[in-house]
Amino acid sequence: MFTKLREKKGFSFDTWGYNVCIHAFGCWGDLASCFALFKEMKDDGKGLVSPDLCTYNSLITALCRLGKVDDALVVWEELNASVHQPDRFTYTNLIHACCGTFRMGDATRVFNHMQSHGFRPDTLVYNSLLDGHFKATKVVEACQLFEKMVQEGVRPSCWTYNILIHGLLRNGRAEAAYTMFCDLKKKGQFVDGITYSIVVLQLCKEGQLEEALQLVEEMESRGFTVDLVTITSLLISIHRHGRWDWTDRLMKYIREGDLVVSVLKWKAGMEASMKNPPGKKKDYSPMFPSKGDFSDIVSFMTRAQDTTNINDGEETSCDGIDEWSSSPHMDKLANQMCSTGYSSQLFTPSRGQRVQEKGPDSFDVDMVNTFLSIFLAKGKLSLACKLFEIFSDAGVSPVSYSYNSIMSSFVKKGYFTEAWAVLTEMGEKICPADIATYNMIIQGLGKMGRADLASAVLDTLLKQGGYLDIVMYNTLINALGKAGRIKEVNKLFEQMRSSGINPDVVTYNTLIEVHSKAGLLKDAYKFLKMMLDAGCTPNHVTDTTLDYLGREIDKLRFQRASILSEKDDPS
Repeated sequence: MFTKLREKKGFSFDTWGYNVCIHAFGCWGDLASCFALFKEMKDDGKGLVSPDLCTYNSLITALCRLGKVDDALVVWEELNASVHQPDRFTYTNLIHACCGTFRMGDATRVFNHMQSHGFRPDTLVYNSLLDGHFKATKVVEACQLFEKMVQEGVRPSCWTYNILIHGLLRNGRAEAAYTMFCDLKKKGQFVDGITYSIVVLQLCKEGQLEEALQLVEEMESRGFTVDLVTITSLLISIHRHGRWDWTDRLMKYIREGDLVVSVLKWKAGMEASMKNPPGKKKDYSPMFPSKGDFSDIVSFMTRAQDTTNINDGEETSCDGIDEWSSSPHMDKLANQMCSTGYSSQLFTPSRGQRVQEKGPDSFDVDMVNTFLSIFLAKGKLSLACKLFEIFSDAGVSPVSYSYNSIMSSFVKKGYFTEAWAVLTEMGEKICPADIATYNMIIQGLGKMGRADLASAVLDTLLKQGGYLDIVMYNTLINALGKAGRIKEVNKLFEQMRSSGINPDVVTYNTLIEVHSKAGLLKDAYKFLKMMLDAGCTPNHVTDTTLDYLGREIDKLRFQRASILSEKDDPS
């Protein structure tokens, strides 16, 4: 439709038409088309159309969607100084993007600016900030923000309480989360199927299968649909405890009985397929043929860099940039897009959508991933690979989660060549890499002792608009520490804190260990004190690390005592 209208004689888009198209192309991740249309609007000789606030909001949303939050923030600052003042939609999208990429400092800055300019934050804004604080392990700040939300009369939604319960559970505050869940149930409000699913998943993780099944029964009695996410958690827990006979109990609790029946039929068909030998591939042939070496990973990750990196290198433009423009940064991006032919990028920060029950047709890749998780959790890598092969041959297209699961197991077992082959196939299938993929890559490089390559991958990730989560920070700190690159470790730790992510017990344990082994005992003790001052509860790994630190301190004291005794010896 867009192409036909463009070719039609006598037809021209007005501002509204341009905005609709820019918004649509932005939703599809096609920044090149977005900025090409923006440039057309700016260069319109007749002056019939020009970018308005809706245009800028659509472009900011597109930049945020593709992880280019830094560019979006610059455009926002330009808007503040122009005639197109930001509105509620601008603030909401920016805060959501900053929270999703752990830029809590920027999120707070935009939030404060929003309030100072007379906009009252709504529930959606507070939900984004709460979610961001919990993901950054800032539990105290999240609880204070929730109190502020209530004091200002902003009504919490069911999703608000889901964020609170999930965030408390994820940050080791299970008792507070269960108390809130029970209070909400007594009040009979702000509880839905997702709330129950969050608590069921936690009970399954803790091994409390009986309590999880009872909660599912209560969930069904209250009229909430038990969806595929909840059933997946229960199936994995049932398999982990070897209690497949409990699936009969599960069927009794499901209001929509067809769902569990379909799952069990799928399971029976899957097990039958697993018993049959593969038909298309020869025995002993590699499932993931390796192309190149795992150490070539940097070149793999930078294949798209020439087209995705729009901020590096010399600036080129199709036309000169207007010195009087109210949005020079946006003009620069549009000209760079025009010169590079940017269309898509390798990294995507898009969040996974919750799987809802849609009948037997929804069990394709979702159920493959479920049983992949079961087999890989039990260490049955060969069965997982066979399952992957069967359904790949059957035409089921794997997603990022499928590849990441297989690659993670290869890395943990030290099969780096196979992990590289999985990554290569993932790229050939045009399956976008996400933050979990990068975590696996850096973990593998760290185990190989290639901290230099891990740093190069990190640089590539950040240039492509990516961001680091706490898992990646911990992995990088461990890899650099084992390589003896202590200065880079300390620099990364400061970057982690400045980006709004609070260190957890794994971070502190790693810092204490690498500094102890490097002979920097004062620094190791400093991180121990920092850990205790931050209220981070030590675990058994901390005890082991402190034992090593204590032995190193005693050894150092003994050496000093020996040196002093030698000096005092008159002979």
